[in-house]
Amino acid sequence: MGKLNLSEFKVKYPLVVICGPTASGKTNFSYRFYDEIDSEIISADSRQIYKYLNIGTAKPSIEELQKYQYHLIDFLELTDEFSAGKFVELAEEKIDVIYSKNKIPLIVGGTGFYISALCEGLMKTESDHIYYDKVTYEEVRQLDKEEMYLMLNRIDPESAKIYSDKNPRRLIRALEFYYKTGTKISEARKKTINTIYTPIYFAIDLPREVLYRNINNRCLQMIGDGLIDEVKSVLEMGYNKNLNSLNTVGYKEIFLYLDNKISLDAAVNEMQKNTRRYAKRQLTWFKRNENIHWIEGNTLDKTNISELLKKYLK
Repeated sequence: MGKLNLSEFKVKYPLVVICGPTASGKTNFSYRFYDEIDSEIISADSRQIYKYLNIGTAKPSIEELQKYQYHLIDFLELTDEFSAGKFVELAEEKIDVIYSKNKIPLIVGGTGFYISALCEGLMKTESDHIYYDKVTYEEVRQLDKEEMYLMLNRIDPESAKIYSDKNPRRLIRALEFYYKTGTKISEARKKTINTIYTPIYFAIDLPREVLYRNINNRCLQMIGDGLIDEVKSVLEMGYNKNLNSLNTVGYKEIFLYLDNKISLDAAVNEMQKNTRRYAKRQLTWFKRNENIHWIEGNTLDKTNISELLKKYLK
């Protein structure tokens, strides 16, 4: 029995999306899809796009990259800037090529913003490649969260209500958006560029204690696989540890260890804790998407991928 190909999908421009939190098993699950359908993988990971960050981003091994056709992985310098808009632009180019081969794009990753932008559409002002993660306004960075919140409340009361938790990162993003574009982020969200794709979302639903155990074990495995040497190598190449690309869980904690600010045990503990927090934020993001089909982790081995796809293709 051959693999499912594009002609067997009953929807126009299908995308199979494997998403969810870190350490939930997305990669191995996606390989099962790859084995069942004629597909190529487009990575939706905001850190695996960078060169040199292999162990700390759980990048596929050399053997996996040889066996599975990957796109948008390991291609940017650490000094390069990137955005959801740029991701959509490059992903669409790859998708067109994959469709031309009568294959199905397999979107795999945990960066919810990238996946949402590709599958559900971008705000029009985002298409100008505004880079939300980069803070460029020194005057904003000097404010505390109470001052930022008051500023946002004057500029964009609607967003201020949404950001009532006063998360500094979200406040900075909204303020920077306004000062860069002259548009309130609350207004921009009401104007989206429609997407032509029909995404079929899957994610693995693990009990929280199992997910956290996976995270703790993965962090230990990264240390055993040589994460410390990887970080040293990046520094020896002359890269500044304050680069946005290196503002990443795993690398930040090892920087502190190498600077003799914390012990290795403390660095590992911080790495585990911060990764668990990141996974919790990812879960919050993905749980908002009612179109995701969550597959219970203890049923994965019994899941028939072809039947699963056919079920949701109707």
